[in-house]
Amino acid sequence: MKKIQAAQSGVPNKKGDLFIKLTPREIGSGTSIELVSSMKKEFGQSILSTTTEILAKYNVEDVLISIEDKGAMDFALRARLETVLRRAGVGGII
Repeated sequence: MKKIQAAQSGVPNKKGDLFIKLTPREIGSGTSIELVSSMKKEFGQSILSTTTEILAKYNVEDVLISIEDKGAMDFALRARLETVLRRAGVGGII
């Protein structure tokens, strides 16, 4: 995997949106996802599942993904994730 850099996407604290921050970690340390969401009880597992799916799709490992969700729809999560990965230098994203 190509070395990636820290990146972010979205607007913090905007209702109906989310903010995602990607921080590279030491090789072999694994991937962690931190989720803060007003809808965590209802949609937390779905958000984590989608995040894991997108990271696997682009073969991204050894990162910390921090997500601050304010009720965003799934399409917005997917768009923000792909944007943060593109900004981090992950290849293969159109």
